[in-house]
Amino acid sequence: MAQRDYVSRGRSTQKKKPASKGKKPAASAQMNSSASPKLPIIRLVGVFALVIGFGAFLWSIKDNVAEDVDTQAARPVAPTEEALPELPEEEWEYIKTLPGYEVEVEVKEQEKSDKRYLMQCASFRTRAQAEEMKAKIAFQGLEALIRHSTGSNGDWFRVILGPFESKRDAEKAKHSLRKVNIATCQIWYWNL
Repeated sequence: MAQRDYVSRGRSTQKKKPASKGKKPAASAQMNSSASPKLPIIRLVGVFALVIGFGAFLWSIKDNVAEDVDTQAARPVAPTEEALPELPEEEWEYIKTLPGYEVEVEVKEQEKSDKRYLMQCASFRTRAQAEEMKAKIAFQGLEALIRHSTGSNGDWFRVILGPFESKRDAEKAKHSLRKVNIATCQIWYWNL
């Protein structure tokens, strides 16, 4: 058996496309090389002609501006004091009639009840935390009490304000405490 030597054999022959009839391969290569330099020159001449044509067009229309147009007349002229009309005198009727009116409002007297309201702001496990909250409340001009209570879940120190005679007074105190970010207060009805 003979060994095959692939290296010495060389490259395999590839199928070549048949040349078209009547054309020689050397002539077509020569034609492509000669057409290539002419194409950019034709484009360059075309662009140059367009630029010259556009410049000529602009040159021809520059003198077609109407000469009767006055650039000064287009600016607005500030009116003089003589040209302005007089300001009309304003007459307001309510200025004369308002002092003569009197509004009567019936205000019902607030009924005093035996209900008293207390406001609890916090509940703490340690007395030191309760004292700190009491000091914050004191800076707002309100007096707080600390009540110790013992329950099934341990000792608690409650910070309480009141008693207030009406719920409106308790709400007023609650809003003043919200200004200093104490928003945990709740108003409850408690009998002392």
